[in-house]
Amino acid sequence: MSPATLDAYGRDLSRFANWLGKAAGEPVKDLDAATIRSFAASEHRKGLNPRTIQRRLSALRRFFAWLMDNGELADNPAAHVKAPRAGRKLPRVLDADQVTRLLEIPDTGPVSRRDRAILELFYSSGLRLAELAGLCWTDLDLEEGLVRVTGKGRKVRLVPIGRHARTALKRWRSNQLEQPGADIERVFTSTRGGGLSVRAIQARLAHWSRHQGLDQRVHPHLLRHSFASHILESSGDLRAVQELLGHANLSTTQIYTHLDFQHLSEVYDRTHPRARKKS
Repeated sequence: MSPATLDAYGRDLSRFANWLGKAAGEPVKDLDAATIRSFAASEHRKGLNPRTIQRRLSALRRFFAWLMDNGELADNPAAHVKAPRAGRKLPRVLDADQVTRLLEIPDTGPVSRRDRAILELFYSSGLRLAELAGLCWTDLDLEEGLVRVTGKGRKVRLVPIGRHARTALKRWRSNQLEQPGADIERVFTSTRGGGLSVRAIQARLAHWSRHQGLDQRVHPHLLRHSFASHILESSGDLRAVQELLGHANLSTTQIYTHLDFQHLSEVYDRTHPRARKKS
């Protein structure tokens, strides 16, 4: 698992141990489903998001399964405990005009060319932040217009790169090769030459959303959502969107069908004679 996942699970287990009043490393025995439900209810009363509680229960289930494999527990007390139902929260997306405004940043030198390549690649291929930050030039085939992405669970997928993104990447590459001491294996590097961190990429996107006058802060996942929603609106092919995003389950991708219906509803309300409000 990724370091971020391990860190999150570690915090979840520590929180549960503190709730039980157990010291780190102390054996956890005689637990039952009622205890786990009490913990989940306690977290809910504190105002935690149901999705956070779901993740904490997931951490407990995996931990107890590991204890069972090692002969420490006879059964998994968290196996059938459910978190409070989380409401379906539709991700926000940018419309096509907003994306165009964001991408057309002024060319003021190597940094703006690098940032243009980052923005274009995010929207062109729907990459996750960690996927883009970890890219090497050997992962790209700019002539064929493909990027090899290593996603969650170390699963590899091939994703097309649009022509605007290819042009922006080629321009940035020529600048990068001229930079003394740059790590020319990594696709995106800082002004000091090292690989660009995920925090730095997030900061650059926030900077350009302000600079380009967008009325909302732009983050990498917003561009990923916009990519998926725009592809689905145009094609209606949910399976293709699933493959492009690298989702293991189609149910994860189906949220974009709700976004598409939301778009259709807005068009209907705006244009249908029987739906429009009287002025």
